[in-house]
Amino acid sequence: MECAGKGRGSRCIGWPTRRCGRCGAVAYCSVSHQLLHWKDHREECKRLEQQMKRIDVLNDFPFTFTQEATLEILEKKETRCSFLSKRGIHGVGMWMCECRCGPPPLTSFDFSRLMDDVWDLSSDLCPSHGPLSSISKHLKSWKDYYEWRCIPLHSPVALLLHWPLTVYHATQIASVRSLTVESCNKLCIHYLGPEKELLQLSAFGELCALFNGMQVHIELIGPAIPQDRDGEKIDLRGCARCLDADCICRSSSSSENVNKIAVTGKSSALTLQLHRGFYHDRFQDLKEDSFPQLVIAPNAGIAAYPSWIPTLVCL
Repeated sequence: MECAGKGRGSRCIGWPTRRCGRCGAVAYCSVSHQLLHWKDHREECKRLEQQMKRIDVLNDFPFTFTQEATLEILEKKETRCSFLSKRGIHGVGMWMCECRCGPPPLTSFDFSRLMDDVWDLSSDLCPSHGPLSSISKHLKSWKDYYEWRCIPLHSPVALLLHWPLTVYHATQIASVRSLTVESCNKLCIHYLGPEKELLQLSAFGELCALFNGMQVHIELIGPAIPQDRDGEKIDLRGCARCLDADCICRSSSSSENVNKIAVTGKSSALTLQLHRGFYHDRFQDLKEDSFPQLVIAPNAGIAAYPSWIPTLVCL
């Protein structure tokens, strides 16, 4: 969680440990940032308070590691580093962003290190190849997803797959998924404010399975994208690979296998393109080539950062 007053006046002075006393949904690094943010926050505080009363329901995850990854870390009985270390994924590949050890700033990070990124998990713990069947119903929960992908509930992949699953869920809410392969085989999404996702882009390959038979194009726009990656285009032909040397995901025909549903045989493709800057500054250029069917900002901080107000006006 970031300081909700970030970007207002002075710089943040530390971790956001001071929560709103009424709703408890937002946190601040200091009293001054809390006071500065109150003008905006007071309009949503009551709504957030009602949502937080359902926190037990919202935190009702089916994973066997739920308490270890949430409550025990909150109570300092466990750390995110130790949680990852027990599973052999601390500081490696896409997992390096999942604790405070983290990678260096994006502007100085060597992205070539992630070119051959893998899940760093065995094949039974991650979606490293196409699913065994097409989606028979809309996935409404993590349990639905894990069952569909035949992943055991002790697998930690949800920590990374919340990015593509959020995109999938947003399409359900917006009814975009009604654009079936029969009616339209292309889906264009504008994804605003990516940050650590930039070091976990391989996880988005799961969208090839979720949007079977569709050509999905995602424009990622945000100020965190390094200048030298502005305009970069990335083709993801399927899921990230697992660690098992004999898995189908490592075969010579893996690019063909991982993006096909076993039952239907329909091929999918996913293209990502990076754009540095604010959405309201880039929108006119982007809409010429890729007018979106969906705009999503999962962690852009629209409620907290004044710089996003022009984007809201644009939308």
